[in-house]
Amino acid sequence: MTQDSGDTPAGLGFALGAYILWGFLPLYMKLLSHIGPAEVVAHRVIWSVPLAAIVLIALGRTGDLMTALRSPRMLAMGCITAALVSINWGIYVWAIGAGHTVDAALGYYINPLFSVALGALVLGERLTRMQGVAIGLAAIAVAVLIWQAGSVPWVAVGLILSWGLYALAKKKLPIGPNQGFMLEVLILLIPALAYVGWLQGTGAGHFTAGIKDTVLLLGCGAVTAVPLILYANGAKGLRLTTIAILGYLAPTLIFVIAVFVFKEPLDQGRLIAFPIIWTALIIYSVSMVRQMRSKAASAL
Repeated sequence: MTQDSGDTPAGLGFALGAYILWGFLPLYMKLLSHIGPAEVVAHRVIWSVPLAAIVLIALGRTGDLMTALRSPRMLAMGCITAALVSINWGIYVWAIGAGHTVDAALGYYINPLFSVALGALVLGERLTRMQGVAIGLAAIAVAVLIWQAGSVPWVAVGLILSWGLYALAKKKLPIGPNQGFMLEVLILLIPALAYVGWLQGTGAGHFTAGIKDTVLLLGCGAVTAVPLILYANGAKGLRLTTIAILGYLAPTLIFVIAVFVFKEPLDQGRLIAFPIIWTALIIYSVSMVRQMRSKAASAL
């Protein structure tokens, strides 16, 4: 069953698992806040490789990966997506450690609206009036934050741009999500190994600094690869509207953790901006559901 024909229990379970893991990821990353973001990202890459390889072998899809590795065009596109996802990971890891988890939640709330705007600007996709209103509200929320703080909320903007452009580039990559993820981490593997090797050689690395750090860095592979693999499989068994609306679960959990666990402050600008964003997402979701119902009705 495809995501156009209906939702399956397995698809719902996979997707919920992915979003819940992403939502609680700040708790894990906070344990690594004493380690530089570049080192954490490098270990996310290194220890994702064996897990991604096991999945491809189990699925019998290694042939698709070999085809991609032999194609200069696909390798070039893979380099672009790999660079964008590593930038996104770096900003995210830094934000958690530096006490900007609320801004990270804001960025991931706005991501779907930014992707819709990119689709209209770059791919020529038509916006409904309600989608236009939702995007406008998101812009107003960012403007409120800039006005209140006197500066651009760079964490949120960086996450929005890097993930939105990554999703756009990923859409143009003619390979399955599991194979695409494996291609990206393979491209990043050599620089990641070189960087970690240099850190260990100079005594600045944390991988062998203690049992706790070693275990946490090894676990970076699982917390990176498992949600992505769950999401890829969940998306196959859910309608587009379902997977999109479930996507709000992760930033909601991140927001709750930031405020109630990490005790990050909510200044006046954020208290105004977040309700505007939530309103925009409700409008966007209603519009998306109406579009899907209209398409289903016209197909009958």
